[in-house]
Amino acid sequence: MAEKNKKFTFHTVPASKKANWDWNEKESAEFVKNGDQNDFPQQLIDMYNRSSVHASCINAIVEGVIGEGLTANEDVYLERANSKGESWQDVFNKAALDYKLQGTYAIEILYSRDRTRIEVHNIDYSLVRAKEKDERGHIPGYYVSTKFGHMNYKKLNPDDYSYLPVFDPEKEDEYAQIFVHRNYRPGQLYYSLPDYVGALRIIDLDQSIDNFHVTNINSGLAPSLAITTFTNGSSDQLTEIQNQLNGNYGGTDNAGALIYMDVDDPVNAPVITPIPQNGADNYYTTINDLVMQKILTAHRITSPMILGIKTEGQLGGRTEMLDAYLLLQNTVIKPYQQSLLKSFEMLLEYNYTDVVLGIEQKKLFDDGTEKVEVVTDQETTTEEEAGIEQSPNLA
Repeated sequence: MAEKNKKFTFHTVPASKKANWDWNEKESAEFVKNGDQNDFPQQLIDMYNRSSVHASCINAIVEGVIGEGLTANEDVYLERANSKGESWQDVFNKAALDYKLQGTYAIEILYSRDRTRIEVHNIDYSLVRAKEKDERGHIPGYYVSTKFGHMNYKKLNPDDYSYLPVFDPEKEDEYAQIFVHRNYRPGQLYYSLPDYVGALRIIDLDQSIDNFHVTNINSGLAPSLAITTFTNGSSDQLTEIQNQLNGNYGGTDNAGALIYMDVDDPVNAPVITPIPQNGADNYYTTINDLVMQKILTAHRITSPMILGIKTEGQLGGRTEMLDAYLLLQNTVIKPYQQSLLKSFEMLLEYNYTDVVLGIEQKKLFDDGTEKVEVVTDQETTTEEEAGIEQSPNLA
């Protein structure tokens, strides 16, 4: 007797691949790779674009760092940063986002022909790679290319990137330089890391949770029925039956639709078996709450109310939010502001030796009143003490 054709084939379901974030620094022919595949900055951008909680945390902190905007002892100092028409505030805003997202930022400096003035441009840090350190342990410059991270680094040739030496006003033969701010990070010789780097796996899990729910909804929530047919059909016939079921009853548009079948004999009627739910949706809801808390912790945000997220059982919302934001300002936002101000004031001093730079910040109180303070690279003062005139829109 000939062996019957096998109708069933079982396959193992491979476990999802472990996400790999590597910030290894590896030297290549010209530049130092940022990650084994030279794409770690792009990975950070991708996570920022895909995780709503993570993006909200970054945006909230960046908005806090920008505050009410830059201010100086003379408004004209901040009006024009470069020939593209950007103000120093425009360049500062971009640098603030890179600083929080990437843990570092880069500014291109262009000198005038007589070297009496400079103009500055923010450089997307994902496009920057370091040159190997010299014999004194200093990074002499950086390469800039839009192709970093978007193709195999081995395929790059010298025409694909440009080189900028590090900022040094004493080198009068260089009319284009780059300033890169790098925070100290043990083990990192060339590239800084963002302060939330320890939560990358949790941020990736946040994306997976969203994908789980979207996939369930689009495929008809979760498998709820097992349909067994007795057609003894060929592979093509079985595939056609499956496609008809998916087309007629799959997806959100067919939710709650009536299943109708017509068979030639009751004996050939399909067996429809309900599949009890295993409670996975509740499991993912619990995990979602845990993930949110861990992401907030990674960004040092003590209360989700700062992001406009209300949790059950919270009382005294306004007081809690003010206390949490005050803590965030002192422990996270102000250090970012002072670090950025120190760099930008140094650059502005090349054009204006008497510049006093600060960030106007509104301070809220429990009684609903507010006060404008000025954050400088040293401390927080009132505008009068800093010698800075109050902006008209805050007067």
